[in-house]
Amino acid sequence: MLPHRVQELSSSQIGLVADLGRDDPSVIKLWIGEGDLPTPPFIIDAARVAMEAGHTRYTYALGLPELREALSAYHNRHWGVNIPANRFAITAGGMNAIMQTAQALLDAGDEIIIPSPAWGNLTEAVRTTGGVPVAVPYRLDSGGRFSLRLDDILAAITDRTKIIAINSPSNPTGWIMPLGEMEALRDVARERGLWILADEVYAHFVYGNALAPSFLQICNDRDLLIVCNTFSKNWAMTGWRAGWLVYPTGLDNTFAKLGNYNTTSIPTFIQHAAVTALNEGDEFIRNMVVRCTESRAILTEGLSRLKSVSVFPPAGSFYLMARVDTGESSLDIAIRLLREAKVGVAPGTAFGADGAGFIRICFAISPELAREAVNRLTGFFGLK
Repeated sequence: MLPHRVQELSSSQIGLVADLGRDDPSVIKLWIGEGDLPTPPFIIDAARVAMEAGHTRYTYALGLPELREALSAYHNRHWGVNIPANRFAITAGGMNAIMQTAQALLDAGDEIIIPSPAWGNLTEAVRTTGGVPVAVPYRLDSGGRFSLRLDDILAAITDRTKIIAINSPSNPTGWIMPLGEMEALRDVARERGLWILADEVYAHFVYGNALAPSFLQICNDRDLLIVCNTFSKNWAMTGWRAGWLVYPTGLDNTFAKLGNYNTTSIPTFIQHAAVTALNEGDEFIRNMVVRCTESRAILTEGLSRLKSVSVFPPAGSFYLMARVDTGESSLDIAIRLLREAKVGVAPGTAFGADGAGFIRICFAISPELAREAVNRLTGFFGLK
């Protein structure tokens, strides 16, 4: 008999929809958090050179020293923070960074507060450790944007609360936590001895020529803060499975052990390629954001004209949430869109019960593909 924490894991609704059309070249695939650009050649070349140089063996559980130094320089360059290399751990993508965090912090029955709708993998990673996810719903403001109230978070804290998770910019809502609210939440966490788990994967994808603020800008090396990130989104490296986390001073040995027992280490040649991505990839990121900005505008404007569809323009990330009022479930409408319009979207309920009535669309695509998606969705829904 399998443990209850494993038996009760939910299957991915995104995967369910994607598997119905994954191999169909006629489908516009907007369901998974993955852009349509390939990994840039300068990163691929770096991996090839590293392999040819013999970097194909085991390495440090916490990651190559050169990569941890490059991460330190990257954070200083973009956020003006001085995080020493010995506070970084290299992980098998952002998912493994979250899993290691859950393993490090949660005992069975411990609660983690998660704003909802939320990336389903976070919730399920918590459950694998015996932790208890506690959903705190976002609110919709008068302009149709998602917002999160600190009072709602405070009301959810119990004597079993261990972690408050913040994903900013948010997948799937596009919400961004203002720096002042980050400071207020930090103060609450300090006062109550709570951890903050900050998923800052989409920090570059902000629409207004800015970076999203980071908890690293306002926290010190002793604060109960772990920041998770990945190489997947910024540098089109989803299949490479490389990520990182930042931990407080003194947890080196903890994450060295967790890294060792999770993966031993991620491939050494991939870590060399990741160094190149950090050191040479800023222009690629800027071009990605420009491209997303145009596709975001095309999809937002196009969907706003459709029957039964309400669009909520995201402040950040590369997703938009659209409310669909057809009387069908989110999963049913996603399946019908795939079969009848050849457009693959993520059902809102893939992100929890608070996503009911929504679909999520990834707009990390070319403007041309965004226009074709609007054409197909217009044919499906019709104009208002």
